[in-house]
Amino acid sequence: MISKAVKSMLKEVDYNGSLIPVSSLNDSSGKLNLLSLIVKTRPRLGCFWQEPKYQSRGFTLSDVLKPGKLGEPKDKPLNPAVKECDFVDHSGASGDTEEINAEGNVEGLLADFKLNVGLKCSNEQESSFGRLKKEEVEVKELVNYSKDIRLEMTHPVIKQTREKPRAILGVLMERIMTSQPCPVTTKVRKRGNVGANVSTCVALSGKASMKQSGSTQTDSDVSLVIPANTVVAYSLIELFVKCNGQFELCLFSNKGGFEKVRSNYEFEEDGIMDQVCDFDANSPLNLKKELEKLSSHFQLLSVLPAATRSSLLQLLKTTMEDGEAVSVLESVLDRTCDGETPDLGDLEESERETVQAILDLVDQCVGKDEIRSSLLTAIHLIVSAMDGMTDEGLSVLGSCCSPPVLQALQILVQHVAAGSGETLSLRDAGLAVLTEEEVFGRTESLFGHSKVTLKREEDTLRTEMKDQPGYLPLVMSITVKGLASLV
Repeated sequence: MISKAVKSMLKEVDYNGSLIPVSSLNDSSGKLNLLSLIVKTRPRLGCFWQEPKYQSRGFTLSDVLKPGKLGEPKDKPLNPAVKECDFVDHSGASGDTEEINAEGNVEGLLADFKLNVGLKCSNEQESSFGRLKKEEVEVKELVNYSKDIRLEMTHPVIKQTREKPRAILGVLMERIMTSQPCPVTTKVRKRGNVGANVSTCVALSGKASMKQSGSTQTDSDVSLVIPANTVVAYSLIELFVKCNGQFELCLFSNKGGFEKVRSNYEFEEDGIMDQVCDFDANSPLNLKKELEKLSSHFQLLSVLPAATRSSLLQLLKTTMEDGEAVSVLESVLDRTCDGETPDLGDLEESERETVQAILDLVDQCVGKDEIRSSLLTAIHLIVSAMDGMTDEGLSVLGSCCSPPVLQALQILVQHVAAGSGETLSLRDAGLAVLTEEEVFGRTESLFGHSKVTLKREEDTLRTEMKDQPGYLPLVMSITVKGLASLV
């Protein structure tokens, strides 16, 4: 909730995307001071749609500097000038509304059944950050200071970060803070109506009718207040660290990392391009090629025991209801795939139960570590793709998780990936479920949020990808194929 409000605010005031939003209030509790060391973790290989992750380790740059001669502290302390100024005065509201209406008829030998369904959902968020202030380190002073100092390479934070191939060290140079308590309110409204009309043959000579209708209503109002003097966003400068402890501030590009030894006399930089895909969100996307690279993950999931697949599908479906819960699950699984044992104590109860249930299912299915690793990677792939979808698209997909609908969605995804432009027939068994107006409406909404247009003419359907779709068609396709492999 806090993360969504901050991201929404930054979209309006940070046009070049240089600021990093905090993911929770716990992050800004004394951890995001100026000159704090921030560990930036690049996306896992293949998950290029993801944003990097950032974590403060509780140390500042001063804490990891090498002492002077005879172990004495440096004569000149690290204390560059700090500029303070007003950043912006902000208040805003955002939300979305979706309305679905459908009706259907079923005719039989003994009864005719007519069903009417109506559903209207709205999600509104209001936030008032008020006057935000900015604190910024004088970069020129830090550059001059760093010319004749070195890092203590045996310090735990340096050593442990260096051991992780996707990790980079950065220094917090700028932060945006609240100057007053800031209220954030989320309102969720769901209204539904269901009506049924059943006509039944009686003794083959008469007819009896029954009508029944009902309505459902769900309201949820949640309000939080961000305290004054809380960091809500920050920016950093990456460090390129040499083996001898010397370091450079990467002022004009994100090329931080650690120098590594190639031989006794030569050095080479960390292979950043080996770890991430240099994908331009505005470049053409070869959807078929990208999905083929991931086919082994879907195959692994599809051969799991039926009960396990069903449980995993239900867990992922439940998680989709909350975009922030998806991000939490992705983060935990990402660290687990790296061999870490994340502390689940800081998670909310529902998030903790979901993570533990998934890990338990994995442990029940495998006996060898390499198989466990592959299965965790496959599950993480789906969750990572879910995390890359829009909130609206993810919400719609959560209502499309029945086996017939997922199988139809998978056919559509494969058709989009093929890019043939051919027309599909809704009379085909796999696509027949799309003739139901409610199902087709949700499918059209899902693909629309993923930059794919569905064009229907009577019993035929064509798909068309919009110009410059970015990665949205891919993450939607991965999610659909992953979920369909669990059916």
